[in-house]
Amino acid sequence: MRSFKSIVAIIAFAWAAAAGAQGWPSKPVKFIVPFPPGGATDISARMIGQKLSEMWGQSVVIENRGGAGGGVGAAEAARASPDGYTLFFPSGSVMTANQHIYAKMNYDPEKDFVPVTNVVSGPQVVVVPANSPYKSVKELVEAAKDQPGKLTFGHAGIGSQTHLAAENFVNSAKIDALAIPYKGEGPALVGLIGGETTFAVTNLAAAISHITGGRLRALGVTSKTEAPQLPGVPPVAQTLPGFENSGWFGIVAPAGTPKNIIQKVYLDTKKALESTEFKARFYVQGLAPVGNSPEAFGKAMKEETQLWARVVRERKISVR
Repeated sequence: MRSFKSIVAIIAFAWAAAAGAQGWPSKPVKFIVPFPPGGATDISARMIGQKLSEMWGQSVVIENRGGAGGGVGAAEAARASPDGYTLFFPSGSVMTANQHIYAKMNYDPEKDFVPVTNVVSGPQVVVVPANSPYKSVKELVEAAKDQPGKLTFGHAGIGSQTHLAAENFVNSAKIDALAIPYKGEGPALVGLIGGETTFAVTNLAAAISHITGGRLRALGVTSKTEAPQLPGVPPVAQTLPGFENSGWFGIVAPAGTPKNIIQKVYLDTKKALESTEFKARFYVQGLAPVGNSPEAFGKAMKEETQLWARVVRERKISVR
């Protein structure tokens, strides 16, 4: 049986935590983004971070920590103090796929973090350099079949969202292509533009400025229907029936973060996403606001974890 003093101490601690949460934030909040600038994860974090800064009256600082398919940033976020002043902004693969790919990780997606909310989701797009000879998904697939193992695709790192999207594409097309890992989605796109790789299956949000700027050519989108931001670019499913792939970017917090703070971040993020002006800004990037509850977000991640476990096993993707 606990002593009277220990019970009083527990009550006092709980009261102090609740009081601290009510006054949160009283200083800048840090978002750890596990990829370099220029990728869809970074773009999404900066957009919602700017809006939350306005709402909170405190700066939201973006800290990019790339490496190991998002694992470097995840490990740092997992070790952060659970006081709400360090939050983690991953792409889906960091939370649902890496544990099936990496034999050793310095973080546990389920034990080290608690869900806050899925901020946005969006499709990927199959892209090639502007001077590429391939004008359609069909031509790209046929070339890969004619030259097994010769075509290459760049991605943001083993286990990253863009890596898994590309592996899914390669698997569905029944082609043999060589994966080239980069330290983030931005560098992978720079490499593609420079002719270092043949193609990529990258997040629309990261590629759209390169497409509209004439540096990349879009061959197909991974959504079921045409993306309104890319009129005339057909779904990959027109060539590979049934194909569909999408990615998401959200907020999680170090385990032990007070529930009051989790709820505030969730509700404030949801409110920001509901504004017409903000929806329009994400639309331009090819992203759709989500803003689901921590409970719904947690359930969705568990379901997605099971999906990627199967894909990783079938594609024999691993890092030992």
